Amino acid sequence: MNAVKLPANPLRLRLLTVASFAFVCSTSAMAQEAPGFYVGGSLGATRAHFNNDAYNNLARNNGFAINSSSVDNSSTGGKLFGGYQLNPNFAVEGGYFDLGRFNYSGVTSGGTYNGNTRSHGLNLDLVGTLPLSDRFSVLGRVGAAYARTRDSSSSTGFAPPVTANMSRNDTHVKYGVGLQYAITDALSLRGELERYHRVNDQIRRGNVDMASIGLVYRFGAKAQTPVAQTYVAPAPVYVAPPPPPPVAMAPAPVYVAPPPPPYVAPARPAKEGRN
Repeated sequence: MNAVKLPANPLRLRLLTVASFAFVCSTSAMAQEAPGFYVGGSLGATRAHFNNDAYNNLARNNGFAINSSSVDNSSTGGKLFGGYQLNPNFAVEGGYFDLGRFNYSGVTSGGTYNGNTRSHGLNLDLVGTLPLSDRFSVLGRVGAAYARTRDSSSSTGFAPPVTANMSRNDTHVKYGVGLQYAITDALSLRGELERYHRVNDQIRRGNVDMASIGLVYRFGAKAQTPVAQTYVAPAPVYVAPPPPPPVAMAPAPVYVAPPPPPYVAPARPAKEGRN
């Protein structure tokens, strides 16, 4: 499979970690992880950074000239993990990892040699989570990896095998960064870039990087369905109209009695004439 281009040295990964945390520290926390247990799994590509000249030097030390050699430092890896969210920003996580198998081969003046190296083991990490939005979060982790590295090799002709079929156990530091998207409150999609520091086989020393993507399931979380919000108009408030302005009342009419008619004396009766 094609190799995934990963940071070539620990310094770049450390700078990436610092830059990621510096960015999220300037953002406001909108989503919080609820305390509780979770499980998950990831699958991805791995790339080893070994000193491959050690194989050729071993053959030369045995008196053989190296005609050609090749290595395949790319492989497929994955991990299964479980953890407990201590608080909204920190969790303790442990699991099993498999970094894949890395092959090598060479042609010498006395024959050929070939072999492979496989590394797998257990890890325990402290994981920090900081939200970028209500769905996206950035992750940072640091922890210890107990790795078992096994070498298998063979040869043809007079060329001795590079290493015996032996295994080696080491405990070293691992660290990484990642992004997480909450599909629901219970299920999240997680992508990570991790470095397993100083994974050693019988001859070589180096680091192994893994870029992976996987799912995380949180126990006890309830998947919430968004509820459509309906606009409800506020109830009208009755406002009484202002009272009409007072109307000036016309003054009550004043009765004026008509003047009495003029007095007319009654006419006297005419006197009869005398005889």
